[in-house]
Amino acid sequence: MAAPNLISATSIIGRTSVEWVSNVAAAVLTNPVSSNQSLRINVLFLTNLTGNDVTVTVDLYRSSVSYKIFYDVPVTPKSPLVAIGKDTSIYLEEGDSLRIQASQPGMVQYCVSYEVMS
Repeated sequence: MAAPNLISATSIIGRTSVEWVSNVAAAVLTNPVSSNQSLRINVLFLTNLTGNDVTVTVDLYRSSVSYKIFYDVPVTPKSPLVAIGKDTSIYLEEGDSLRIQASQPGMVQYCVSYEVMS
């Protein structure tokens, strides 16, 4: 694994990914092994689109270990939650994944804005 030197990055591409959150821990963003890239997560929004209570867990999955960023945090019905913000951005190194899990499927959507740097 050889992550790029961010000072000498030759490419920074902005991306946004959106989807429904499952009730099993699923990777919503992965930086493949040997990609020679770093992924900077700028913001992660979680929105509960129902009138029901739901909790979410967000983790950074590295080397088969789940490192919790949020653990069973409630997302208020019909409102958003900023799980990761620009002032608390994180990097996914090669082989890392950002995973999300909800207590109930089909109730929460995520929107993640990130940069691919190489």
